[in-house]
Amino acid sequence: MSTQLKKGVLELCVLNMLDNQDSYGYDIYQEVNAKMIISESTIYPILRKLVKEDLCTTYLKESTEGPPRKYFRTTELGNKKLEVLKKNWVEFYQTVNSMIGSESNE
Repeated sequence: MSTQLKKGVLELCVLNMLDNQDSYGYDIYQEVNAKMIISESTIYPILRKLVKEDLCTTYLKESTEGPPRKYFRTTELGNKKLEVLKKNWVEFYQTVNSMIGSESNE
């Protein structure tokens, strides 16, 4: 998958992950990286942007494996943004499929 395509959907993917469960940066990186290869340094700017835009908040949680970890969770504004991004993604997906003649509209 091209880098440009990945960059365009990572905010959606990260917000969706956080909507399902609070998580910390490295865990988010591992989950995303398992499905689309990215560098670890890609996730942290996205997380900082989400916090700056009040789409998620952070809190510290004790870890059995070292210092406390910074966990991220979506805010109400983040949940609303996620719904908009999902809607936009479906519309984009359907438009591209119609343009390239894809038989599948999954």
